[in-house]
Amino acid sequence: MLFLFILILTSAAFVFFMFFLNMFFSKKFIKNREKMTPFECGFDSMSVSRLPFSLQFYLVSIIFLIFDVEIALIMPLIYLNYLTYTFMIFTIFFILLVLLGGLYLEWLEGALMWFK
Repeated sequence: MLFLFILILTSAAFVFFMFFLNMFFSKKFIKNREKMTPFECGFDSMSVSRLPFSLQFYLVSIIFLIFDVEIALIMPLIYLNYLTYTFMIFTIFFILLVLLGGLYLEWLEGALMWFK
């Protein structure tokens, strides 16, 4: 038990030592501050955070997520052998029908008109 405690204590001390060495010798400058921030969809992370962004960008990303989920729902159905063939075709057709109906509503509302 004592050996395990010493091992944990030694490894924690080594981790903290390496962390402080990294902080000591790393080159951090003010002009590189933006480079160290996470990338957020092309926004400048050092500017005001309440700037308006394009609604078309948001709608395109939502449409992409919807069709991405569609693929995630249809792909496992192909590998299910215990379902009857007609039931699988009906399920895929129903999922595609719901998605095409949503796409048609998006088209009627003008959400797909990206170049206004």
